[in-house]
Amino acid sequence: MSKVLVEIVGLSSSPSTGGAYALLLKETYGVRRLPIIIGAFEAQAITLEIEGIKPPRPLTHDLLKSIVDDVGAQVTEVFINELKDNTFFAKIIIETSSIENEIDSRPSDAIALAVRTSAPIYVSEEVMKYASFVPSGEGNEKKFEENVEFESEAEEIEEEKISLKTESDLGTLQDKLREAIENEDYERAAKLRDEISKLKGENN
Repeated sequence: MSKVLVEIVGLSSSPSTGGAYALLLKETYGVRRLPIIIGAFEAQAITLEIEGIKPPRPLTHDLLKSIVDDVGAQVTEVFINELKDNTFFAKIIIETSSIENEIDSRPSDAIALAVRTSAPIYVSEEVMKYASFVPSGEGNEKKFEENVEFESEAEEIEEEKISLKTESDLGTLQDKLREAIENEDYERAAKLRDEISKLKGENN
C-alpha cells in the first residue's frame, strides 16, 4: 500500500463543533491537505507537546510513551490507513527486538503519540486521493491557533448540502474547498469534503 508522508500544519476549534477540533495535515513533499476532526482532549495533547508545555502530571499519551520506552520498544511510524463511512482509521507501528507490531488506533491518539516519539506520520495514497484538498495558494496556514471562530454558519452549510445534491460540477465544489482552506475554515472544509465524498460515491 502506497504511503504519503505528512506533517501537522494547523489545529483550530469552532464553537459550532461542540468542542471538536480540526487537525490539518499536509503532505511533506506535495501540496495536498487533509483535515481530520478530533476531540478536545486529543487536540490539547497534540498542542501541548508541540508547544513544549509539560503538564504537572503525565497525560495518557505521555504514559503510553513511557510504557513504550520502558519495555524497550520504539514507535517507528503511525499510519492513517483507511477511511470508512467518513471515519478515519489508523495504526501505530511498534518495533520490539526487531519484531514489528501493528496496533489499531484512532488517528488522533496515533498522532498524539507520534509527536511525543518523533515518529513519522503517513497517510495511505488511497485516503489522500479520496479526502484531501489542493489549495490554490501556499503559506496561508497559521500553526496551532486555538479558539478560531469560523466565518461559516450552520445555515450556510445546510444550503451547500442542498446544492450538492444537484451539483454535478465537482470542479466548482473543489474551488469552494480551496477557498475554505485559504480562509482557515477547516470545519467547513471538512464538511464539504464529506459531502463531496458522498457525491463521488453516488456517481461511481
